Amino acid sequence: MSEPSPEVYEQGRGMDAHNAVMRGIRAEKDRTYDPHEPTRVWVDEDNTPDGVRESLTIILNTGGCRWARAGGCTMCGYVAESVEGGSVSHEALVDQIDVCLDHEAEQADGSCDLVKIYTSGSFLDEREVPAETRAAIAETFAERERIVVESLPDFVERDRLADFRERGLETDVAIGLETATDRVRRDCVNKYFAFADFEAACAEAAAIGAGVKAYLLLKPPFLTEPEAVSDMISSVERCAAVEGCHTVSMNPCNVQRYTMVDELFFHGGYRPPWLWSVAHVLRETADIDALVISDPVGHGSERGPHNCGECDDRVQRAIKDFDLRQEPRVFEQVSCACEATWETVMAHETAYNAPLAR
Repeated sequence: MSEPSPEVYEQGRGMDAHNAVMRGIRAEKDRTYDPHEPTRVWVDEDNTPDGVRESLTIILNTGGCRWARAGGCTMCGYVAESVEGGSVSHEALVDQIDVCLDHEAEQADGSCDLVKIYTSGSFLDEREVPAETRAAIAETFAERERIVVESLPDFVERDRLADFRERGLETDVAIGLETATDRVRRDCVNKYFAFADFEAACAEAAAIGAGVKAYLLLKPPFLTEPEAVSDMISSVERCAAVEGCHTVSMNPCNVQRYTMVDELFFHGGYRPPWLWSVAHVLRETADIDALVISDPVGHGSERGPHNCGECDDRVQRAIKDFDLRQEPRVFEQVSCACEATWETVMAHETAYNAPLAR
């Protein structure tokens, strides 16, 4: 990977120490990627404000998140999968969409009502996805029911969402807020914006009839398990109280390569969250006025959210069931002896003995 460096946009954020460390870690990347192929594409089911829908999820391969090229978030390794050189042409991005449509034709029962488009950064950042490409994508999916696009708050502007709304598409912006606590977002995640910026982005989206899906991170580095769970419950409640934010997606942290979390994990200083913590948060926030969902990536693995190894698949299925039905009683159907270990961790883990259990 070419040496990442901060651009004018990223300078002066007061986070130079974290960014310097992250740039050194990211420079270890040695793989290259085809700009005509998406990073990933799959067909699944998702809960929306209008009910459960079959979904086409697309991760476009772009030139990478501009904040990540400055150093970026402590847990995010997605920029390592981005195309070398910092940009991808309109023609190559359109080719990626064609690959995704071919995949949908093979895997889905017709056209999916819901389309979710992510990048390694912000779909609404015109350095990653040019305005010409955004308009072409909006036209391609104009007959679908709903589209979700990912963005940092900075790029959430009415004119950039107009391509979708003017075609009658229900439109949501997925914002990687990570936490509603500014200090945790800044010091643990190394993300520069404030909760007030998230609120402003929600208002901007609402002004054109779009909604917001908040992405929260369960257990960023430097927090104990009980601290992370407490912060997550508070963050879910605060997000749900913001007008226009109708869905909160809790992402349990997983250990990705070329990240600070990976360095901590290697030296025994980080354990991904317990799946019991995910279930606990979902139960505790089940009554709030928003969809609260979670899709633990890498569940059951040492580098992903996990319990003891014996019950991981069962708890993961209960989480997926909750996502679709929003019924907390699903968690009454799963139990394991390791829940007592998790309860001990929740009662006794502190900053000087974390992780208390692997």
